[in-house]
Amino acid sequence: MQRPGNNDGVRLQKVIAGAGIASRREAEEMIRRGKVKVNGEVAELGRRVDPVSDIVTVRGRRVVTDVDKVYYVLNKPRGVVSTMEDEHGRTSLTEYTKGIPVRVFHVGRLDTDSEGLIMLTNDGELSNRITHPSHGLVKTYRAQVAREFDRPTFHKLLKGIELDDGPAKADRLHIIDEAAGQTLIEIDIHEGRKHIVRRMFDAVDHPVSRLVRTSIGPVNLRNLKPGTLRRLTPDEVGELYKMTEPNPGAKGPKKR
Repeated sequence: MQRPGNNDGVRLQKVIAGAGIASRREAEEMIRRGKVKVNGEVAELGRRVDPVSDIVTVRGRRVVTDVDKVYYVLNKPRGVVSTMEDEHGRTSLTEYTKGIPVRVFHVGRLDTDSEGLIMLTNDGELSNRITHPSHGLVKTYRAQVAREFDRPTFHKLLKGIELDDGPAKADRLHIIDEAAGQTLIEIDIHEGRKHIVRRMFDAVDHPVSRLVRTSIGPVNLRNLKPGTLRRLTPDEVGELYKMTEPNPGAKGPKKR
């Protein structure tokens, strides 16, 4: 049962405004219209919440109200190890997080020779959701291969190929450019097995010379330069939570 008169906690509209979702006045209007829930119940104006423990949703999308939680995207350069520390002294992700005021960890990995999007956060719940195979978030890569693509090879990757640890297939393929015997191709895949994209192209005799991850689910690099960070927007974080909601009956990849 809701307790509008409870003096504990922070007023709901202030929490929503602090999360960057809307102004306090707009938040009040959304509460009046029944668009806001706290712990699964429709909230009333005057409701107070604990920003750390209560779950707030606006129009069905999770709002991160804990101000201590941070979410970043790094455009990882080639040659950087996807760990926070490396025992061999190689350049690691920590080199690019010195401006972040709290300790963060990486969400998943990228091969050392691969580039592109890797998320950094201190939100363990969201990290576990993103990396759990049951949620099947689609990841997009751009692969440079030293051969032109023929139609049979293209359809073979879409239909599925057998690797040493089981079958794998692309969810989508798009040839961006072909020139001088080189092909730049975009591939969507929802799996997270180690070196999966490189192994798929190796299996069809089209080894990858350069691989860049450009998006994970609703989050993409935009115009982020290699070696630089940007904070995720509240909408991006909310969409990640929404797309990774537990749903045992769901099948197939979560599209962007």
